[in-house]
Amino acid sequence: MAITLLNPDGLPKTDIYRQVAIASGTRTVFIAGQVAWDADGVTVGEGDLAAQVERCYLNVGTALAGAGGSFEDVAKLTVYVVDWTPDKMPLLLDGISRAATKLGVTATPPATLIGVAALDVPEHLVEIEAAAILD
Repeated sequence: MAITLLNPDGLPKTDIYRQVAIASGTRTVFIAGQVAWDADGVTVGEGDLAAQVERCYLNVGTALAGAGGSFEDVAKLTVYVVDWTPDKMPLLLDGISRAATKLGVTATPPATLIGVAALDVPEHLVEIEAAAILD
């Protein structure tokens, strides 16, 4: 595996993600921001943040597989959430948990969450982009 994830002493420990990813692979893969579209471009989970988070993660997984990788190769995620407020965290975590179960992974690479005013279409509540390192 080309990525080692860790929480160094002196930084907060969290179950949601690790603070550091150390990359040792030779190919860097950048995944465009994934929204809650299915393969036909239909929005999944309209109005349901958890369902859309799940779909975004699954789409990132599909993109990684297309590049010959998996979530184990992810070095960094960036999550954009429309009208973010802390009370939405349980929905975000529920969607991540459901996707991790379907993907058979523990989705804990370093991540940044950014609240935004809007995304590409009004139906989309979240967008997730990834950077991965493959051997």
